[in-house]
Amino acid sequence: MPASLKSTSESGTLILTLSNPEHKNALGPDMYAAGIEALNAAENNPEIRSVVITGEGSVFCAGGNLLRLQANRRESPEVQAQSIEALHNWIEAIHTYPKPVIAAVEGAAAGAGFSLALACDFIVAADNAVFVMSYSSVALSPDGGGSWSLARALPRALASELLMGAERISAERLHGLGLVNRITVAGGALAEALVLAARLNARAPNVLASIKDLINDAASNTMSQQLDSERNHFVRNLHHANGGEGIDAFLQKRKPHYR
Repeated sequence: MPASLKSTSESGTLILTLSNPEHKNALGPDMYAAGIEALNAAENNPEIRSVVITGEGSVFCAGGNLLRLQANRRESPEVQAQSIEALHNWIEAIHTYPKPVIAAVEGAAAGAGFSLALACDFIVAADNAVFVMSYSSVALSPDGGGSWSLARALPRALASELLMGAERISAERLHGLGLVNRITVAGGALAEALVLAARLNARAPNVLASIKDLINDAASNTMSQQLDSERNHFVRNLHHANGGEGIDAFLQKRKPHYR
């Protein structure tokens, strides 16, 4: 069966499933294009409040397809450059997407699969999940933003261990380091991710988009710039219809209904 990205929805959450069982859900250009197309469509659909990315079966993603990479060595370097650009376009789309994106990880998240999970806002992982930046094991360097994510989230020595040494790291250890949000039993990552998504779906979507912008900008902003940005987002959200609904619902002790 060819590699594909399956798309379904459940209770306001878009579920994108990496499907390439023959190669442990290895990524490829068709998936990248489908991922961007799905996000663009969901962004304009008010019924979709969040996105979950998962893998088919008991594996999240083995990263890149080594047979495809081997074949690309016989092509012009531009062929692989274009493939990585397509992956990076999808990673950036996830990173800047205004709705919450959750990775539901079972089994292995290797190479670009690990980078893909790190690009999401939340990671829910099964207790048997294993993460590995496997690039250096086959004489390659990272892509998909994995070096960016790990270098900002972890001490330099640990980021070097994962990126240079291709050390495997468990979901439990990543949870302790703050990179995995929730751990569940094997086979339960998607269900737990949907529980988290349901909690987020009940919140004002404009506010979640503002918070994601603030988080994304915080690393490069000065304190003064961040304070200005917080002010602008706060005022805009206060005067949004959802701001009135949220305050009224709290004062009236009822459940809010956001749009």
